[in-house]
Amino acid sequence: MRRIAALLSLLALAACFGPKPNPHYQLGQPYQTGGVWFYPSETYTLDESGLAAVYGSGHPSLTADGEAFDQSVVMAGHPTIQLPAVARLTNLENGRSVLVRINDRGTGNPARLVEVTRRTATLLGMAADRATRVRLKILPEESHAAIDALPGRPQLAMAAVPRATVVATDLAPPPGIAAATHTVGGNEAPVAPADATPTIVRLPETVTQGSAAPGRLWVRLDTFAEYPYAIAQQKRMSVWGATVDRIFNGRERLFRVQVGPIDSVGQADQVLRDALARGIPDAHIVVD
Repeated sequence: MRRIAALLSLLALAACFGPKPNPHYQLGQPYQTGGVWFYPSETYTLDESGLAAVYGSGHPSLTADGEAFDQSVVMAGHPTIQLPAVARLTNLENGRSVLVRINDRGTGNPARLVEVTRRTATLLGMAADRATRVRLKILPEESHAAIDALPGRPQLAMAAVPRATVVATDLAPPPGIAAATHTVGGNEAPVAPADATPTIVRLPETVTQGSAAPGRLWVRLDTFAEYPYAIAQQKRMSVWGATVDRIFNGRERLFRVQVGPIDSVGQADQVLRDALARGIPDAHIVVD
């Protein structure tokens, strides 16, 4: 018992001297993980599908944007979007969805779209030991509000209207009247204490039940404006039966190369690894 008490005391002491939460807006520079380069960018229109994993043990005490990491809170990590952001995450396999705060960089695995806390997985009915088919849709209004509450947020450069300068002249008091002391108040905004920590608004744990739509797995490669380039990539992945599909972006006709449908997550992972090894860095798994 003494050893256990001593261990608990050491853990409490370590917590006191650990990194202090410092929530802030975070985008970051391009980085490489799992042999793939990721390029963070700000977006409020993201709507994508893929595979989700559940955080394991050993995560640092802070998230990428300086918040306290907590497996009991509904939060997630994403490879590229601005932090924080708010999104609706849907488990396509059972139709459950929940609002999730994205405040971490993840997942460290190019085959996974997001990584979620255990609490998020529980609410969505996700198994902790396997990947789950999900859809992630950024909510722009909620995401802007989450960012506006934190320091370091990007701001538009605005030219302020110059303020008129007031010149005050002190006149000598009349004879027999003592001089008065005047304090001129400026227009400075109140300054927050240097150690003030922004308050993080936790999202409600409201689960919405919809219809299950597990979809099919695909490994999406590149999209080209010129057909010959698409054919060249198709040949590089012909061992997996890659196809070229014509799609339209408005009036623009494009050619998309992909492999699928794929029967299992394990096979999708294998196809993706081979595509990355063949020099197709934008390859990723989608659910359609």
